[in-house]
Amino acid sequence: MPIINHVAALHDEVTGWRRDLHENPELLYDVHRTAAMVTEKLKSFGCDEVVTGIGKTGVVGVIKGKRHGSNRVIGLRADMDALPIEEITGLAYASKVKGKMHACGHDGHTAMLLGAAKYLAETRNFDGTAILIFQPAEEGGAGGKAMVDDGMMDRWGVQEVYGMHNAPGLPVGMFATRPGPQLASSDQFTITIEGKGSHAAEPHKGVDTLVVGANILLALQSIVARNLDPLKSGVVTVGAFNGGHVSNVIPQTAKLLGTVRTLEPATRDLLQKRVIETAEGIALAYGAVATVLYERNYPVTVNHPRETEFAVKVAREIAGHDKVQPDIVPIMGAEDFSFMLEARPGNMILLGNGNTAACHHPAYDFNDAAIPHGVSYWARIIETGMPA
Repeated sequence: MPIINHVAALHDEVTGWRRDLHENPELLYDVHRTAAMVTEKLKSFGCDEVVTGIGKTGVVGVIKGKRHGSNRVIGLRADMDALPIEEITGLAYASKVKGKMHACGHDGHTAMLLGAAKYLAETRNFDGTAILIFQPAEEGGAGGKAMVDDGMMDRWGVQEVYGMHNAPGLPVGMFATRPGPQLASSDQFTITIEGKGSHAAEPHKGVDTLVVGANILLALQSIVARNLDPLKSGVVTVGAFNGGHVSNVIPQTAKLLGTVRTLEPATRDLLQKRVIETAEGIALAYGAVATVLYERNYPVTVNHPRETEFAVKVAREIAGHDKVQPDIVPIMGAEDFSFMLEARPGNMILLGNGNTAACHHPAYDFNDAAIPHGVSYWARIIETGMPA
């Protein structure tokens, strides 16, 4: 079954919602306008239940099918938050909020799930209950975890959960996913180096934290190359190196900030151990002290085999057999949908965004041509997963 005719008729309306969201981006849990819009739409569609404040500012809509004797319950999730980036697209509907923009397509994700909600509330051609999950704070705030911790899965008896994310570079109308690890874990570290400040002309009287930090930075790059099995995947990246303010002073302190990405728990443990040992050991060798704050953030996004097979089947019904990639190479980006997949079996699928700027780029924009494909996919997950 290709794009649903009724969904195609909603294209312009859903595009309007998407562009309104794009003009009014909000960050992390501070998505009050977005959540209010979602709530108003869900109520106007005639959802059986609409609940706000799940995971602080998350919204959940409930739609029961014409029959619900099967007791089947499937959850669909979209994220609502934007990023602290200044938009440079010049679009007519560009962000109206300085320093904030939808640079990852969450405006499109939210609008598509609203489109599916409208279709499902009107047709109800399924036997069971659809749970529509609108999540805050995907971009570093672990909103997915907050909603799970708030009891969302148990409260509505969610049995399976499905997520979708746009993919720049993948042609519009195509889908891609894989069983097992699809997206990496995301951890971060802060290395604070304490040395001994001195005049730049008298380095022998101090302990140069910039030299210590530079050697730590370089050594961190050897962890993956010389500690990790070449057949495993891992990333250690230092994204900031701060220390000193003027040219003629050796600073007392310096700081490195970085991220670690892995696809397996054992690799995650190994890289954490080696980052800490490397920083502390090199600092000690120079007569300085390194304190490492290591934070585990998002776990690996692991797709469940049965649910992934089902997601591929549904995507092929929408796009055609050859336009669905069922076993892509894992991606080292991260997603807090991982918390929902730890709580329930399910799948995260990628939706083609065409030849656009990459996510998190100030020139990025969600491709509205993808809307009918995404809305149809959501609708058919419910109708196929809980046939009437």
